[in-house]
Amino acid sequence: MPNLPPLLGLARFIDACNALFGKACAWLTVFLVIGTTIVVVLRYGFGIGATALQEAVLYAHALVFMGAASWVLQRNGHVRVDIFYQKFSGRRQALVEIFGNLLFLLPVALFLGWASWDYVSNAWSTFEASSESGGLKFVYLQKSIILVLVISLVLQGISNLIKALYVFSGRLPAPEVKHG
Repeated sequence: MPNLPPLLGLARFIDACNALFGKACAWLTVFLVIGTTIVVVLRYGFGIGATALQEAVLYAHALVFMGAASWVLQRNGHVRVDIFYQKFSGRRQALVEIFGNLLFLLPVALFLGWASWDYVSNAWSTFEASSESGGLKFVYLQKSIILVLVISLVLQGISNLIKALYVFSGRLPAPEVKHG
């Protein structure tokens, strides 16, 4: 679009970043399957423990769910328990999105960031490592995934809010809602 309003441009940029990061995190599921298979075969087939690999699978698992959460939100792939929403007009759906973002998503995400800040910063202050013999030395990075979740959800919430405001004001057509 040639004359894209700056706020809508920002929303599309946030969407693009979250989509790219979400897709990258989604590809970690391949590593989850392969890594878990190797851990199981080594442990039960050969009696060999693979603590570092097992912990790497846990890190990847956290990234798959927390790293891709904002992408799922962007794609409207989260669970929506709302029997009325699908029958609302585009403008009314936008109003629900505005209030949902302002009253629920953004406050909860910001609270999560505030509540987990000490937890993550304490891990960074000591460069917390695994307590397991042969474990990974990057527990502080794993704990930081919580803040990745917070930042990406806040950004996606802002993007969704911008787009909903444009739809509500009639300056952007309402997206089609997919049923079923």
